[in-house]
Amino acid sequence: MTAQDAARAAGAFRALHDHPPLVLPNAWDAASALVIESVGALAIATTSAAVSWACGAPDGERLGRDRMWQALAEIVASVRIPVTADMESGYGTTLDELGVAVTSLLRLGIAGINIEDSLVTDRTLRDPSAQAARIRVVRAAADSVSVPLWINARTDTYLTAAGTPQEQLHATMARAGLYAAAGADSLFVPGVVDIETIRELVTGPLPLNVMVGPGAPDVGALAAVGVARVSVGPAIAQAAYGAVARASRELLGDGTYAALNEGLDYVQLNELVERGAS
Repeated sequence: MTAQDAARAAGAFRALHDHPPLVLPNAWDAASALVIESVGALAIATTSAAVSWACGAPDGERLGRDRMWQALAEIVASVRIPVTADMESGYGTTLDELGVAVTSLLRLGIAGINIEDSLVTDRTLRDPSAQAARIRVVRAAADSVSVPLWINARTDTYLTAAGTPQEQLHATMARAGLYAAAGADSLFVPGVVDIETIRELVTGPLPLNVMVGPGAPDVGALAAVGVARVSVGPAIAQAAYGAVARASRELLGDGTYAALNEGLDYVQLNELVERGAS
């Protein structure tokens, strides 16, 4: 993919944020991306957890950058809509390593990224100023090739569950300010589904991305309080693997096949994949 192609993809993805909320189903391979595109998604987010699981590795950068990037390349090549990539903690310990990782990712045609502020080793939070420096590196790498990359800065302040709710909110808002100044475009706060907390977070300096799943407010309720982006992380993949477990358990137990009734039609799925490969 040329730099101009990458810039066009990133520009198209950026424009989708002009009419929030942007709803992003999460894919983990080319086939899941094609299915998501076929039902009307305007863009696709990837999920590092499900990409890793599909390749036989646990989440947390355990798959390795080369294999993760290969999976991302396959997803980008299969669809015609923009793809934003979960690059976890950045696949680089130093700022130089991070810059190399981002530059190689941009060559794939990625239109946006998530980058998180917790360490993959023990899930502790990075110092907020250190994470801001990492976001500046990402922005500089994208600017150097004139790609208007959307940076979705993930903070794990709520996932770590440190401090009182008010302390968590204060820490999140403080990080949002630093990340905005460093060049982030939105704030991703997984672990928050309480609508009143979300209502406070949307008043911060960055548009808010909420990760949803069973028990979370629906998209309409989130839109009503000002949420800019909605994604589901690995939840769709978990549902798919749940279907594998149910169908296999039924087949091995009762010897029946009712769990297979909601599967996609073979011809439809095969044609989708054929189109993606062309």
